[in-house]
Parts: sequence; structure tokens; C-alpha cells
Amino acid sequence: MNKIDINFLKLINEIRSLSEKELYYKIRTNFDKINHQTRTNMISYFNEFLYWGKIDIVNNYYEEIELKAKELKEHLKDFEDLYLHLGDYRSKKILYAILNNWYCYDFKTLGEVQEKCYDDYFDLDLIPDCKNEILVDLGAYTGDSILSFIRNYGINSYNKIYAYEITPKSYQTLTNNIKDYPNITCYLKGVGNINGTISIIDSSVDASANTVLIDECGNIPMATLDEDIKDKITIIKADIEGFEKEALMGAKKHIKEDHPKILISVYHKNEDLWKIPKMIREIDDTYKFYLRYHGGSIYPTEITLIALAN
Repeated sequence: MNKIDINFLKLINEIRSLSEKELYYKIRTNFDKINHQTRTNMISYFNEFLYWGKIDIVNNYYEEIELKAKELKEHLKDFEDLYLHLGDYRSKKILYAILNNWYCYDFKTLGEVQEKCYDDYFDLDLIPDCKNEILVDLGAYTGDSILSFIRNYGINSYNKIYAYEITPKSYQTLTNNIKDYPNITCYLKGVGNINGTISIIDSSVDASANTVLIDECGNIPMATLDEDIKDKITIIKADIEGFEKEALMGAKKHIKEDHPKILISVYHKNEDLWKIPKMIREIDDTYKFYLRYHGGSIYPTEITLIALAN
């Protein structure tokens, strides 16, 4: 057992010793100790993005803290299980840093695990090269991830790229940014666990944070990957603002048969951190998991799960 194992076990045991109410007040107390400006910035961030719950100090409303305490208490075993399935100690330290930030606002460890070497999704220690890939980019936005992939692995690294984006303005930028690259097909379409239509809930912050609502009267089509793509898929990248679990359910056949590399965001909902790897493992238990962190040192966002089949 090493320092990371000891710290993680100590944290788990401490949380386990508390009731959910005690845990809530412990987190509240730690939150109140943060300097005023940082605390104010965090509240503004939570209330703008609405992924993790609101905080309204004036009205004594701490939904964000309530939801964290509930997730930690009800799914402590799932977090332990995830820790055991992580493939390197870098990933294990990232998980510890995230949970310790939730618990006691540990900014130091979160800063230590920030990725400063590789681009989002494309960790060259885990995926050193790519050849003849069929890449599916869910949440292609403006083509930033596609361009990063080509920059890291070269123009000859893929046979085909499928890019899905739901926001018309971003879609226009996407098609313009990748127009000079061959064999890339773009869809103004969502991806989920059923075929249907969706409506966009516009973010007040940034188009990259737009979310979707399944809506039979929606004006944007939604498809499952299993129905929409007949090619063998070798890479799935997904950052679709909390809809990642639905997209995975709609790609079960591809995951079972093709064993693609899965590069997926796991921070839009608290449960995503443990539930998404558990879902992947239930579909195909040959996968090994790695976490990489591209967010800031104050609150853990931009968490990527890299799932690789053995």
C-alpha cells in the first residue's frame, strides 16, 4: 500500500463513519471556511451551469452540497469499486483529488493532478498511436477534438470520422473548420438511447454547454449509434453535456462487438464519475479505466474517462 492508497482509504473510512446529515454539515463547514471571493465565484459557477445544484446563501439553500453528500453516502461502495478498476496510480490520485475536493475543498491535490502534458482525450501514454481509425465524435462542437486528434496522430491516422453536433451555429463552424480534411461526415443530430427528436436548452454561458431535452416535437433528430453507423467503430469520443449515459446505451452493440476506445466526459452529473465506467463494464467487462483531469484547481470539471478494452 502506498500514499495514494492510504489517503483514499482514510477518506473513504471517514465518510463512512458519518451519517448523511453529518456529512452535509461537515461539507458546509468546510465550504464556509473558503475565502469570500473564491466562495462567491464558486456559487456563480454552480448557478450558471446548473449541472450540480444551486447555492443561495441568503435563503439558506445549499442544493449543491446536499447532492454531493447524498452521492458520497449512497455510492461510496461504487467509488471504491471504481478505484480498484483504475489502471494506474495517476488515475487513482485523480479520483482521490476529486472526492477530497467534494468533501473538504482540497484545492492543492486537485491542482497537482491537472494534465499539463497532453490534449484532452488524447493521452499518448495510453493511446500512443492510431491507425485506420473509425472515430465517432459526439459533441463535436467546432471541430476542436477532431483537429486535436489529427494534430496528435496525423492525417493518415483515420479511415473515417463521424461528427455529431446539435447546435446549428457550432455545426456551421465545425463544417468550415474541417472542410479541408478528407473522409469526415458531419451530422446536425443528437445521439442517445432511442431514435427520435430533441430540443436544445440554450446555455446562458456558452454554446458548448447547451443541453438537450427529448421532445417528440423537437426540431433536431436524435439517433442511436447502433442504428446510425454500420461501420466498425474504433474510437468513441463523447462530451454531450450530461447525455453521455444515454449515448452509451444506444451504442451497446458497437461496444460489445467492436470494443472501441471510449474517451468520455464524466463530470456533468455527480453520478457520472462512477456510473459511466460501471455501465461500460456491464456491457463489456474487458475494459480497463483511466482518469485524466483538464479542469482547474477549485472545482473538479473537465474529467475524462479513458476506457480501453484488453
